[in-house]
Formats: sequence, C-alpha cells, structure tokens
Amino acid sequence: MMAATTWFIADLHLSPARPDITALFLQFLRQQAPNADALYILGDLFDAWIGDDDNSDFAQSIQAALAELTQQGVAVYFIAGNRDFLIGPSFATRTGVTLLPEASVIDLYGCRTLIMHGDSLCTDDVSYQRFRRIIRHPWLTKLLLRLPLAWRMRIANKLRANSATQKPLTDAQLKIMDVNQCAVEEAMQQHQVQWLIHGHTHRPNIHQVTLANQALAQRIVLGDWYQQGSWLAVTAQGLQLHTAPLR
Repeated sequence: MMAATTWFIADLHLSPARPDITALFLQFLRQQAPNADALYILGDLFDAWIGDDDNSDFAQSIQAALAELTQQGVAVYFIAGNRDFLIGPSFATRTGVTLLPEASVIDLYGCRTLIMHGDSLCTDDVSYQRFRRIIRHPWLTKLLLRLPLAWRMRIANKLRANSATQKPLTDAQLKIMDVNQCAVEEAMQQHQVQWLIHGHTHRPNIHQVTLANQALAQRIVLGDWYQQGSWLAVTAQGLQLHTAPLR
C-alpha cells in the first residue's frame, strides 16, 4: 500500500505560451496527484490570472482538470502568488479547490508547518514590497475586477511583455529578491512552527534554520517549472523534492 503523501507545488506560471508546462502539469494531476492525501498549490499557478470571469479555453481547461481531481476526493488547497492573486470564490466553486490565507499553518503528519507563497519574506526588495501593498489592497483589487475583461487581458499581456524584455539581473538584484533571513525567523517564531514551505524565489532547496530559542527548524523552498517540473512530497517519514523533464 502506498504511503500517505502530501504534495506541494508552486510557480508553474501556466500560460498558453508554454504548452509544455501545461502538459506536464496535467500529467501530474492525472498520475501523481490522485494518490495524494492533499495537494497544496502555493501561488503563481498561472503566469497571470485576470479574474474568475476569464472564459478562455485555456482557463477552462485548467479549472476542469482541477475539478476532476477534487471530484476524486483529493483535497486541493491554494494560496495566491504575486501573479494570480485575483483568483477568487468563483474559481474555488468551479474547481473544488479551497482558498487559504496568504500565511497558513497546517499539521503535516504531526509537524506544525507554515505555508505561504513567499514573496512577503523578500523584505530587502523595498520597491517590490511597496508595490505589493498597493496592488493587493482590497479596494484596488475590486477596481481591477471592475475593468472590462479585454482591458485586463491587455494589462496582463503588457506586464508579461515587459518582464520578457528585462535585462539580466545583477548579483545584487538577485540577492535582494531572495528571502530575508530575519523575516523567515520572525515568521516561523510568530507561528511557532517547525517547518516553513514556500515558493516564489525559484531556488529549490531544504535549509536548516536555528531560531532565537535555539530550536532547529527547516525552510523548504519549492522549485519553479520553467525548465522542469518540480514538486515536494511529504510523508510521515520525511520529505523530498522531485523533478521531471518537460517534453
């Protein structure tokens, strides 16, 4: 009998422009995920989500695949990332996915665990944190969703185009875009957890953390799906990061 397993994924950045990533994700939902206790999606599932009223074939196909999984009895949870924070209750209703707060604590086989997208931990990137506070403010979110769907689509396409033409980042820029160690420790101590699981930084790894009370903890970073599929499997015996090639 297969050991009970909980899967974690993040930063797939699904879009019609990358059918290879979409194909691998759909394969993951069909083959790995049905055997799971639960699947947690920790943000940036989509490269851009412009609202639950997006009725494109692409948006509908992803929602249908998630609905098929939840209808098999697999619990699926979602925490918004910086690319898909407009996912809302209609998406949840159509897919059967449970939407969680941006910082959530779960019991993972007896281990108290904090899960989040991770961008809130990148406190050295002051300009991004300022932008994040503005763009995630409830009044602005409501305003964005009141815009015509076609307008939102153009905005998303413009942001994607700007991102694609950015110059390579310097080492200094890459450093401030990573998590701040003090922010990590403060979050873990505030929530009194042994593990922190997050995405956003695209630097998959398992880090040992010593908290202020000298307690030993772990920070697990999920990988992105730009070059390969990436997920974390957690069982009562431990945890392991996995990868799979894109085709």
